[in-house]
Amino acid sequence: MNRYSYEGFQPYNPEYIFAQQRRTQEIMQNIRSQHDDIYRDLERVGVNRYLTDLLISFIINFTLDQEGSLEPAQLYNRFRNQVSWIDLMVSRFNIQRSELDRILLRIFEIVSGIIGTAPRPPQPGPGQGWSRWESLGGVLTTAPAAASWQPNRLDVFAGGTDNSLYHIWWDGRAWSGWESLGGELTSAPAAVSWGPNRIDVFARGTDNALWHIWWDGQRWSNWESLGGVLTSSPGVSSWQPNRLDVFVRGTDNGLWHKWWDGQRWSDWESLGGNLTSGPAAVSWGPNRIDVFARGQNNDLIHKWWDGRAWNGWESLGGVLTSGPAVSSKGPNNLDVFVKGTNDILYKRSWNGSRWGDWENLGGTINSEPAAVSWGPNRTDVFARGPERNLIHMYEGR
Repeated sequence: MNRYSYEGFQPYNPEYIFAQQRRTQEIMQNIRSQHDDIYRDLERVGVNRYLTDLLISFIINFTLDQEGSLEPAQLYNRFRNQVSWIDLMVSRFNIQRSELDRILLRIFEIVSGIIGTAPRPPQPGPGQGWSRWESLGGVLTTAPAAASWQPNRLDVFAGGTDNSLYHIWWDGRAWSGWESLGGELTSAPAAVSWGPNRIDVFARGTDNALWHIWWDGQRWSNWESLGGVLTSSPGVSSWQPNRLDVFVRGTDNGLWHKWWDGQRWSDWESLGGNLTSGPAAVSWGPNRIDVFARGQNNDLIHKWWDGRAWNGWESLGGVLTSGPAVSSKGPNNLDVFVKGTNDILYKRSWNGSRWGDWENLGGTINSEPAAVSWGPNRTDVFARGPERNLIHMYEGR
């Protein structure tokens, strides 16, 4: 998910050489974590992982040293014309030339996509999967949060220029105007609905504690403090009516958890980890919670509650420049959204059996995204745009 621009070959510039080495290492980490199929393809023809690493590293540096924006096929043709040992690989490992061409072209496509030398795909239009981005106005000073309490209903929240919480909603026909819900936020909000006409919103206050406000179907409550010492925005999920699970980063950079069981709030519990962003949380079924955050290596990390115990943290790769957002269209389905190093929105999905590759959804966002699903074929994503406005895109009908 990195995007680099070539600035010319400078063989005797130590700063340039160091920067290129660092970029090569970052790209290698991305490929190892997200494209293990390359290693498996080469292992089948006798090329071990060490030699595959050398080959990929060579291709990365070759690509970085090319002037201009070339398509992967053009890069590979130039590579074949300039590198003499390709024929030695064919004979040494008894690889069919067509098979080696396929694998090497695939590596060039992956590398080009990561560093941004491949042409950017056209923005999807209505009816082709994802909609185009639209502006919903406002002047946001935080990332947004989104919730839905029935089909074709959306409620979006963000901090305004006076640090109050602001709210805008879609009623199935049109977007409302912005309304102020007061408060004094020092983080982005988090929002969730556990039933029809019910919304709960959380944020960090000026005292670094967790603050809470809710809509009960008739009116907004007053703000209440739930304590704690937060070093991030919160995340929240709900797996049944009148149940809330709130997650924050604490002063130890670990994940902390507090929940409402229908009668009272629990104490804070530590779930460990080493977070470099606020968490995001979602539930796709009774007694199931998935939590995501950015890790120490700017990768996406994941922890989940399976109804009996919390599982350990796992890395899902990527290079994040924001905290993540997550939504679920149904049981055992997850869509995670992040801002990449080029300010483009990326998505990675769990389909019930495996994680897919990262998908580039385009746009230019300058905050972490927010995501919500109100049906099995619908996902809405929000972010702060280049003009500090609220921007929105969606998939499905």
